[in-house]
Amino acid sequence: MEVKKMFLGLVLFAVLPLGAQQNPVYLDKSKSIEERVEDALHRLTLKEKIAMVHAQSKFSSPGVARLGIPDFWMTDGPHGIRPEVLWDEWEQAGWSNDSCVAFPALTCLAATWNPEVSHLYGKSIGEEARFRNKTVLLGPGVNIYRTPLNGRNFEYMGEDPYLASRMVVPYVQGVQQNGVAACVKHFALNNQEVNRHTTNVVVDDRALYEIYLPAFKAAVQEGKAWAIMGSYNLYKGQHCCHNQYLLNDILKGEWGFDGVVISDWGGVHDTDQAITNGLDMEFGSWTNGLSNGASNAYDNYYLALPYLQRIQSGKVGTKELDDKVRRILRLALRTTMNTDRPFGSMLSPEHYKAARRIGEEGIVLLKNKNAVLPIDLSKVKKIAVIGENALKMMTVGGGSSSLKVQHEISPLDGLKERIGNKAEIVYARGYVGDASGEYNGVVTGQNLKDNRSVKELTDEAVKVASEADCVIFIGGLNKSAHQDCEDYDRKGLGLSYGQDELIAALAKANKNLVVVNISGNAVAMPWLAQVPAVLQAWYLGSEAGHALASVLMGDTNPSGKLPFTFPARLEDVGAHQSGEYIGTKSQDVVNEEYNEGIFVGYRWADKQKNVKPLFPFGYGLSYTTFAYSKPAIDKKIMSSDEEVTLTVKVKNTGAREGQEVVQLYISDKQSSLPRPVKELKGFAKVKLAPGEEKEVSFAINKDALSYFDDKKHEWVAEPGKFEAIVAASAADIKGVVPFELK
Repeated sequence: MEVKKMFLGLVLFAVLPLGAQQNPVYLDKSKSIEERVEDALHRLTLKEKIAMVHAQSKFSSPGVARLGIPDFWMTDGPHGIRPEVLWDEWEQAGWSNDSCVAFPALTCLAATWNPEVSHLYGKSIGEEARFRNKTVLLGPGVNIYRTPLNGRNFEYMGEDPYLASRMVVPYVQGVQQNGVAACVKHFALNNQEVNRHTTNVVVDDRALYEIYLPAFKAAVQEGKAWAIMGSYNLYKGQHCCHNQYLLNDILKGEWGFDGVVISDWGGVHDTDQAITNGLDMEFGSWTNGLSNGASNAYDNYYLALPYLQRIQSGKVGTKELDDKVRRILRLALRTTMNTDRPFGSMLSPEHYKAARRIGEEGIVLLKNKNAVLPIDLSKVKKIAVIGENALKMMTVGGGSSSLKVQHEISPLDGLKERIGNKAEIVYARGYVGDASGEYNGVVTGQNLKDNRSVKELTDEAVKVASEADCVIFIGGLNKSAHQDCEDYDRKGLGLSYGQDELIAALAKANKNLVVVNISGNAVAMPWLAQVPAVLQAWYLGSEAGHALASVLMGDTNPSGKLPFTFPARLEDVGAHQSGEYIGTKSQDVVNEEYNEGIFVGYRWADKQKNVKPLFPFGYGLSYTTFAYSKPAIDKKIMSSDEEVTLTVKVKNTGAREGQEVVQLYISDKQSSLPRPVKELKGFAKVKLAPGEEKEVSFAINKDALSYFDDKKHEWVAEPGKFEAIVAASAADIKGVVPFELK
């Protein structure tokens, strides 16, 4: 008996972490996180520390098994949890339980203009990440929409830093309440895909601080994000994954970020800079993170053996290493070592409901002449649905945000399900765009091949359209190369695959034509005057067909507003007229001048008084109408330590319940430096029953009046005269109230 007891004791002793045999502080929940971090740090060997700062597989980095610190597992978002891949390859692992719910793309989320919906998004996707036992969700993305050609705009939150800031904070909070870190990306100035590894952005400090950094700052200081991902491009001649100015001076210095800086995959280029310039964890694709090489060669990463050898030879010390490891340990204690971490959930009815709600609320009604929408089934008995995007799966493709879904409801299936036998639906292909359906081994299973000529496809579509009471054309972009896709930019503003000509022909064949544009980017619409109704539908995820059918049929009143400007021409965009795109090559680096400075999006359109957008920022129609009262302000003169309150009443003057986004812009009338004509500084989404009126109020403080003074390197609220502008879009002003800052 004594032998058995002794043996059992040895077994228990052996399976406990080394530290647990010494009553370690790092496992004591009653201690502060910082005390626990310091205790764990001092128990680590040099080699264990080095192992923690670089990848061990495509999507993981090692913990310390000896101390009971789990491995760190990353997953691509930001629209759903990526399927599992093999340890050291991009190919599928072949799991049968790694399908997910695909949520709408972040352009759609931004178009809701609803922070409450953003929190629902973050909470839902965070629950899916937690259920799959992920440590870090690689998202959301908040890079500013500088050009409509950027192939990755669909993953971001639009052109305005204030809108992106207000929408990213609840997303981050929603994810992290599940014990999963949000990794906000791509920090910073990653505004195009072409030359993304070699573009050195040349931008003035005002534009950097006023346009390109605010959403990241809000995510860090208000959202308390636990992780940030560096971007591929360069700034001030240094790659952003190890950039002294962005990571040390601004992120960790000025903003006090206490989380982990994670490299984009293959974004590290230099060991010495990676050591000193703020990077904490290096991830990549192959031997050195950049090029193909021997399998399982992660020891060759810049922060692996090269780092260890520098320390062992005395070339560098361990101060920077200890700071990196402290941050990683802090991440562990916030996530995988948090015993109060919820369990999460996957593929739940609540998640599908959330995906549908986000999609319904983000769809934007751009035009509705003669009230063609919503479709009235008492008058419409035959509906022609035309276009490849009516049935093409959009959750597969687009780059790292490609997903393996449990199901995806196509627009065509969503309409058939909603309409049932109340009307006949006839489908015609109309055009062939991309018949393929595979990305990294995830296959849609759709056979979209069609060998008919353009004339045959067009003739069939026109015939079907001419025989119907109503036509719904569902086209736009897709997530293939040079459309909306990582690593590629678009080649132009227009639609591909001959869609413009097809839409023009359909408009002649049937006056009741609805064009549904599925895209994450603005597109040219040369046929707009001939088409009575246009919907901007985004990439809507698993519940795409249900969300779209709900809006088309009037079950949901559209309330989305554009998070970026739709230009009439590419030349009307500041980056293409004043700035540089693609940039000028200098040896191996492309220098790109952001000469438009702070004048991005509607700021540029306002500055160019003769430039009229196709659709302005903040624009979106409803199936009802709204009336605004004259806005009022409680003080005409404010001091810098005060705030004023602006109020305005909004009334639903139509026959349907609807939601209106009330927008507040501020105009500085006496600035000593050039400023935009107006800047978004507040918004509120209000739901109103027919005939109902509500008062909306905005608090205006000095932050809303400030600009960044690059000479003083500080935010300045300059005394003088201002205007508070209440609007329904950047081009639809409802009221102006002057006031003064003492």
